[in-house]
Amino acid sequence: MKKLFNEFKEFAFKGNVLDMAVGIMIGGAITAIVTSLVNDIFMPLLGLILGKIDFSGLSVTVGDAVINYGLFITAVINFLLMAICIFFVLKGIVAVKNIKKTEPAEVKEPRKCPYCFGEVHDEATRCMHCGSELPHEDK
Repeated sequence: MKKLFNEFKEFAFKGNVLDMAVGIMIGGAITAIVTSLVNDIFMPLLGLILGKIDFSGLSVTVGDAVINYGLFITAVINFLLMAICIFFVLKGIVAVKNIKKTEPAEVKEPRKCPYCFGEVHDEATRCMHCGSELPHEDK
C-alpha cells in the first residue's frame, strides 16, 4: 500500500502534472471571459448591426423526428465568434509578452581636437575650428 501511495505521490506532484492542472484552471477562467465577451458584447452588437436574428426556431420535421438545424447554425456562429475572440485575446497576450523594455542607445562621446578642444567629425583629418592636423585614431 505504501508503494502504491509513493507511486501516486510521484505521479501527482511531477512538474508536468501541476503545470497541466494550472493550465486547465486558467483555461476555465479564460473560457468564462470569452463566453461573456461573445454573449454580452459581440452578440448584442451583431443584433444592432444585422437586426434581431434568431435561428433557434428553424427546424424540419421528418416523420416523428424534428431536426433543429437552426440550433446548429447558432452553435456554429457562436463557435466562430469564440474562435475569433480567442485568437485576438491570445494575439494581444503575445504582443504584451513580446514588448521589450528598450534601453537607451549608448551615447558616444564626441571626438575633440587636442589643441582647441572643439568637436570634430570622427573621420576628419583637420580641425575645422583651429585648422590643426588631427592625429589618426585607431578604432
